[in-house]
This record gives sequence, structure tokens and C-alpha cells, in this order.
Amino acid sequence: MVPSAAVSDAEQSPSDDAINPVQLATRGATGGVLMGLANLVPGISGGTMLLAAGVYPHFIQAIAEVTRLKFKRSSLIVLASVVAAAGLAIVLLAGPVKTLVVDYRWIAYSLFIGLTLGGVPIVWGLLPRRTTAVWGGAAVGFVAMAALALVQGQGAGTDSGPTDAGFVLMLLAGVAGASAMILPGISGGYLLLVMGVYVPILAGIDALKLGLKSGDVGAVQAPLIDVVIPVGLGVVLGIVVVSNALKWLLAKYELPTLGALLGLLLGAVVGLWPFQHGVAPKVGDTFKGQVVTALSLPELKAEDFPTDFFTPDALQVAGALGLIVVGYFVTVGVARLGGEAYLKA
Repeated sequence: MVPSAAVSDAEQSPSDDAINPVQLATRGATGGVLMGLANLVPGISGGTMLLAAGVYPHFIQAIAEVTRLKFKRSSLIVLASVVAAAGLAIVLLAGPVKTLVVDYRWIAYSLFIGLTLGGVPIVWGLLPRRTTAVWGGAAVGFVAMAALALVQGQGAGTDSGPTDAGFVLMLLAGVAGASAMILPGISGGYLLLVMGVYVPILAGIDALKLGLKSGDVGAVQAPLIDVVIPVGLGVVLGIVVVSNALKWLLAKYELPTLGALLGLLLGAVVGLWPFQHGVAPKVGDTFKGQVVTALSLPELKAEDFPTDFFTPDALQVAGALGLIVVGYFVTVGVARLGGEAYLKA
């Protein structure tokens, strides 16, 4: 997220003639790869990655122009390079990231906590002054995110429900993911995590990749219809709505908006308690509305197992703390790669 003055500065972009298209495409592709990785990993903001690559002002300006049906060459180059690179990164790496979360959850979540907290000094540095409006916005953001995390922790969203409800949930997940492309400091992956759709989306993307690789049309159809299409529509809708809403909110309510972003980051940590693991159902248990039998048990997927807390040993506690520190400095370090460009973007 950038202050309103920064949005105005971004609008005063150079003419197409003053921009090197090769350099712009290279920067856009670099930022797109980083943004794709960020959207797979809860805690990292795609917007922050674009800032680090130095393409964020052009990206925001390009979205604003295209949604107003202004098709400049520079805008099209930026959008094409960012979207193509991000999409490729997501398709290729969704499987490995899903495996990390499912099989090594406490390690992944510890790292995610650090990555999330690393966004706090980024947003703090964007505050022109600390007022009551900032703290009020932060309180609202914190309560909203913490409540969402607690509801998810009690099992909300573990059952996909009817097809229509699943489509709507995936559509909303796409909107949530899109917010991370526009708002530095906000992690779309984390929002998907607390909505209960993070692993299903990764699994769907991985299944689509494997289906395309094998040429199996039947294997492609289900993830395409259930995951890729609704999430993709949500991303497009989210980018258009959030980018324009961002400019309006920062122009009218800059301080409470920045405060809310800070609160969202702090509240995000509530839902990332690392010491939990998937628990395999037993014969006779009810799992996703069905009684588990000896025949159905081997067919259950680990990514769908309910989670439960466990008591860590001393080594796991020390490891978790170390990973939190590592994650924190990764996010801060990536943001600083953008240097002054971050604050001026």
C-alpha cells in the first residue's frame, strides 16, 4: 500500500517513448515470478515483491489505465509480463509448497509467522504520523483478522459443501489473493489459509499441471472447473475493484486505511500457531460428511485431514523461534531491495 501522494506520483508516469520496453518487460517478469511465489506462501505479500523488483508504480498505473479502457503500450507490457511470469511460477511450484504445508506443517507455519511479522515495519514506515485514526484502524483490522483466524481454527471451511457454495468460496478466494497483488504487506496466501482453501487451491493447481502433462482431459476438467476458473475470475474482479478502491480510500481516509493494514498483519499471526498437524481419520469416523470405512480409508488425502494441536519438544520450540527470525528478515530484506523506490512508489 502506498500513500495517496505516492499514487498521484505513480499516475505521472513517463510517456511510452521514454520507457525501454525490454527493461520494463524484464522487470515485470522478475516481479511476476516473485509475486507468484508470494501468493503461494502465506506471510509474503505479492505487492511487496513488485516493489522490490521496482515495477510496482508501473503495475498500479497499468491496472488503472486498463480498467479505464486506456491501452498504452507500456501498460500492456507490464501487465503481460507480470501476469505470465506469476502464473508460470504458481503452476510450477504449487505442488512443492503444498507438500511442505501438509507434511511439515510446524516448520512451514513457523516460517510463515516470521514472513508475516516482517511486513509490520514496512507498513509502519509508510505511516506519515501516528494518530487516533491509525490506532482505530489498526484495532479494527486486528480484530477482523483474528476473528477470521479463530473461526477457521474451530473448523469453519473444512467441508467444501455444495458445488455452488464451493464456487462462491473459490471466487472470494481469488478476490483475497488479488488483494495481495495490490496491497504491499498483505499476504494473499495467508488469507486463503484462514479461509480454509489454501491447500485445496494448491492441490487443484497441481492436479491441473499433472493432467496437462499427461494429456488426460478428464483429469484436467475437475480442477479447471472447481478451482482454476472461479479463482481466476475472482483474481480479475479483485484486481479491478481493489486497485480502484485503494486509490479512493487512500485519498479520503489515508491514516485509518494504513492503520487497518497494520492491524491485519498483526492479527494474521493469531491463525498461524505452528504446533499442529494433520490427524488421519479412523474407520468409523465421520469425515467430510461420510463415515470412513476400511475401503475408503486408503483413498483419503492427507491434505484434507483435520488438524489438531500437539505439545512440542524443546528442539521444535527452538527451531520454530529460529524460523520465525529467518522469515522476519527475509521479508524485511526483500522489501529493502526496493530501497528508496519502495517509499516513493
